[in-house]
Amino acid sequence: MNNLVWFRNDLRITDNHSLKKACDNDGKVIGVYCFDPIFYQDSNFGLDIDLELPFGKTGKFRAQFIIEAVEDLRKQLGEHGIPLLVYYDSPANVFPDLIKEHHITNIFLQKEWTRDEIEQEKLLGISIEQLEAKPKGHRIYDQFLFHPDDVPYSNYQEIPTVFTQFRKKCEKESRVRSLIDINDYKQELPKAAPTTIPTLQDLGLESFEKDHRSAFPWKGGATAAWKRINHYFWDTGKLQYYKKTRNGLIGIDYSSKLSAWLAIGCISTREIYWEVQRFEKEVKKKSRYLLACF
Repeated sequence: MNNLVWFRNDLRITDNHSLKKACDNDGKVIGVYCFDPIFYQDSNFGLDIDLELPFGKTGKFRAQFIIEAVEDLRKQLGEHGIPLLVYYDSPANVFPDLIKEHHITNIFLQKEWTRDEIEQEKLLGISIEQLEAKPKGHRIYDQFLFHPDDVPYSNYQEIPTVFTQFRKKCEKESRVRSLIDINDYKQELPKAAPTTIPTLQDLGLESFEKDHRSAFPWKGGATAAWKRINHYFWDTGKLQYYKKTRNGLIGIDYSSKLSAWLAIGCISTREIYWEVQRFEKEVKKKSRYLLACF
């Protein structure tokens, strides 16, 4: 009995419920990340207009950010004895052999709802159905500030079309759940064949050097995300001026710039919420406007 955590848009070890549930379960834990080729091919968007150049699903800047995030995730998991196996292949091709090799009985993953991610899961399900011993899948909501079970509406028809109305009701009647961690978890590193994180060239993209004038000079990964938070919240106190400066386009401190890390789950919305709460308590109140603007 062993557990596999399928990382996708949750590239962190803190406040990660899929990882936490796997660590709380019996057996060893391994992590897997797939650079699925379907995300690095040309998109069909824009084919109805006269585009001279192909429209790639993932550009070189975002791909490099993801590569850095996966590198950081592998390092942090390693401190807990959890290997992160990385492949430039589809989960449907990779998982069956991993399941048999590591005797996987449970797969933990963040629940997704966008087209390509859903298609990924369907194809994976078809390949797993061919196995004699099928693992159990555990899909977990982990991208939201408020868990769907805590939203104060009995059905989707009641949810207002205006976001402000929705937000105010949630702020009044819901609660943001506490953070979880795996600080006390440590296992002996399971035996696994080493894998290599692909480069931009491997993904069919050209390499580049970051321009020193960039308004976003940071790397991907939870380590960089928390450095950014510490700078924006605590070192400079810029958080308290967010509402006035958020529309500025030049420079690094007009806005939080946290959305890039949020998009691939290097940090959770709950982590930011509780850090804002701490800032309001220790520095200045009424800073939570930031939460409504991601």
